[in-house]
Amino acid sequence: MQLLGIGSRITHPEFGKGVVTNVTSKHYWVTFIDSGLETIDLDSDIEVIEAVEDEVDAVSFSEVEQSLIGILKRWSDASSITPIADKWKGGNLVLEPKDTSLSDKKIPINTFFHKIVMVRDRIRVMEQKINASKNLDDQEKVDLQQYITRIYGSLTTFNVLFKSQSDNFVGERSKNS
Repeated sequence: MQLLGIGSRITHPEFGKGVVTNVTSKHYWVTFIDSGLETIDLDSDIEVIEAVEDEVDAVSFSEVEQSLIGILKRWSDASSITPIADKWKGGNLVLEPKDTSLSDKKIPINTFFHKIVMVRDRIRVMEQKINASKNLDDQEKVDLQQYITRIYGSLTTFNVLFKSQSDNFVGERSKNS
């Protein structure tokens, strides 16, 4: 059995994706995306995503926790918790075709909102990957960033759904603002 070091990324059948934050003689301490800190037996049924061996670090638990939160957000498809505005909770989005012989399409607004948040989060990940790319030169990064800004601008219509303005899509700002 391979002993995983601190910083190893795993998937646990019950707790999901996480990062090893401490290792004892019998347990891994793992910070999971969904369930927080859990201890699991060394011989637990886990899938190793990325193993780190012999990793010993003299940093505080708080520093490790903050780093892991950043790592988990960066490497997972998990969305941050983004609340929908109260006035839309439980509502429906209704699409009415021009042809009256066709029926309307009704979608729970929470379902639609969740998909908008997933799109936003995936655009953010793409933006981070572009900015961190070693294969793109600075001009290519600027060009791609301008496309992303325009995408955000195209999605500002959906800002009405967000409870907090800090979650809104923001496109190009005018020079007067």
